[in-house]
Amino acid sequence: MASNYTNLGVQLMTTGEKAGTWGTLTNTNWNIIEQISGGYTTQALPDNGTTALVKSDGSTGATLATRIWKLTGTLSAGNSILTVPDSIENWWLINNAEGGSTYTVTVKTVSGTGVSWAAGVTGTKLLYTDGTNVIDAGADLGNTIAAGNGVAVSGTSTVTVSANPVMTPYISSTGKVLVMGF
Repeated sequence: MASNYTNLGVQLMTTGEKAGTWGTLTNTNWNIIEQISGGYTTQALPDNGTTALVKSDGSTGATLATRIWKLTGTLSAGNSILTVPDSIENWWLINNAEGGSTYTVTVKTVSGTGVSWAAGVTGTKLLYTDGTNVIDAGADLGNTIAAGNGVAVSGTSTVTVSANPVMTPYISSTGKVLVMGF
């Protein structure tokens, strides 16, 4: 019986298969798992086109099997679309470093919906796919804050952090409050 592969390309060898090569194949599988759990890669964006990202059965290097992507290139002719297969279930941190052109960058499944960076917008998004669509998991995270534990919220834009020895506030350059040190 021949090997099977997971949705992200890890080889699942059947019992008794590939005698004498398990060491090499197992090491490759561990490299793929390391790439999936924390790998970083750059992905060139197509200018005015679509690039289909595919899995790489039994080998490393597939963008969609890498945890962190940096999207590169300059769009001068039109919008850019990256597609992932419909059956993939995964999540990524994706940094659109395209350069802020007048065109959009979209990550989507082949036949489902996706997430776009508006024209001229760069930055990082936390995206996942449920096997049908690509969803922006971080869309609501930047606007959520709750009162309590030394934090007071008034109106829609004022946050007051009182002195509290178990909490260290940090206000980013964009004005978002990140609370660390619990």
